[in-house]
Parts: sequence; structure tokens; C-alpha cells
Amino acid sequence: MISYLNGEIISKGKSFIVLKVNDVGYKVFLQGKDLEKIKEKEKIEIFTFFSLTRERLELFGFLNKQGLEFFEILNEISGIGPKTALTLSSFESLEKLKQAIEKQDENFHQQIKGIGQKRMQKIILEITGKIKEIGKTTSSKQEPAIEALISLGFSAQKANHALSQIPKEIIETEKKIKEALKIL
Repeated sequence: MISYLNGEIISKGKSFIVLKVNDVGYKVFLQGKDLEKIKEKEKIEIFTFFSLTRERLELFGFLNKQGLEFFEILNEISGIGPKTALTLSSFESLEKLKQAIEKQDENFHQQIKGIGQKRMQKIILEITGKIKEIGKTTSSKQEPAIEALISLGFSAQKANHALSQIPKEIIETEKKIKEALKIL
């Protein structure tokens, strides 16, 4: 339904923002690490997941498409709702969670609040194999720019975030890097 929003942050809560888009405020739940990166009055674009239950309508937002795709895979697991999927997808880094799941590290569940050992085993079983799909969505035109930013000392996540904010009209790698450096 609502898969993308672009607007100004008018307020921030403990786990959400209110994003003003065309004079309408949308409450969007974000990962803790994404909340730390953004400020009130900042203009941002986010990829969203629309959740409809009997009790409520909720939007879950991500600063990049990779985060959204990972969240959607987690959310498809039976017994895992959007809030738990958001918790799992926000754990330090996607790479760390992917590695723990791929290695089938059952002790990893102890580091994530609200998820017991049996639940984590179920997640590991259902998600192994699906995880490898994540990250393949980065376009080949952006890869050299990401690699250049990483070689300059930026994390892959920060590089992806910066590159996602530059105008789509910029297609030359050198110009992408210059614009991304302005953001970083």
C-alpha cells in the first residue's frame, strides 16, 4: 500500500518519527540505529512496510531498500510480527545478524530481547538460504561508488545510505562519490 515516503521529520519519539508528506503526518516506526542518524526538521526518504491488523495500522520505515527487504523476510516467518522483525533487523548490523543466522548460532538469541531459544531456532530454520538474497539488489552502477567510499573508511551501511540520498539523475561514479561525501 504505502511503500515509500519522502518528507520532513516534524517530531521524533523513542521508536518512531512523524514524517510530514504533503501536509499529512505519518507515524513511522524505525530501527534504533536509523533513529540515531536522523534529526528533526531533516528531509528524508524512507522505504516503508504497511502493517494492518485488527487493532491498528502501522508503518515501519527503513533508510535503504536492503533493510526493508531483510525486514520483510523476517516478518514472513510465522510467529514473528512486525515489531519483532524490526528488532531483529535492527540488531547492530544486517551483516552480523546474517552471519549469526547463516552459522546457525543458537546462542545469538540471548543478545536480542524478547526472543527465546526455541523462537530463534525457528527463525534460523526458516530463514537459512533466504538471507543470501539480501544485498544482491544493489545496482551494478552503484557498486564502484560504494567500494570507493568503503576504501575511504566509511562503513558499507553509511555508504549505501549516502548513495541512496543523492539524486537519481546522477549516474557517473565520480559525481556519485562527490555527492555522497558531501552527505557523509
